[in-house]
Amino acid sequence: MFNDIGPLELVTLVVLAVLVFGPEKLPKMIQDVTRTIRKIREFSESAKADIREELGPEFKNFEFEDLNPKTFIRKQLDNDELGLKEIRNGFDLKKEMAEVTDAVHSRDTDSSSSSPSSSSGSSGGSIDMTKKPEKTDPDERPPFDADAT
Repeated sequence: MFNDIGPLELVTLVVLAVLVFGPEKLPKMIQDVTRTIRKIREFSESAKADIREELGPEFKNFEFEDLNPKTFIRKQLDNDELGLKEIRNGFDLKKEMAEVTDAVHSRDTDSSSSSPSSSSGSSGGSIDMTKKPEKTDPDERPPFDADAT
């Protein structure tokens, strides 16, 4: 809960509490705060138990932390009912990025010559990704693109 509070900040809070409440009232205030926190935790746990009881036996393993979208997605991806681990293990991001970088810089690599994308490219084995204007007749109208309008 207080993982991001440093020692200097903690000392400052203690000194401030002693100055505000005084040394004689401070122990009573600490007891009241801890009692309140304990009651809030008990209320929270009883509410969770009531919700689990109302949901029924099919939700006995339900965790409220699963309602966090990040946790839910992480748990579903680790489930591997869809075979995602096999896909994830078969994909080498560094190799793919190196191939894309080489293709953009018009370099020919050993690994790109065996990939299916380079066989359908230009005759030199590298892909020309520069934009070159197409030369058309000045009187010829450009083709109509229904999706663009």
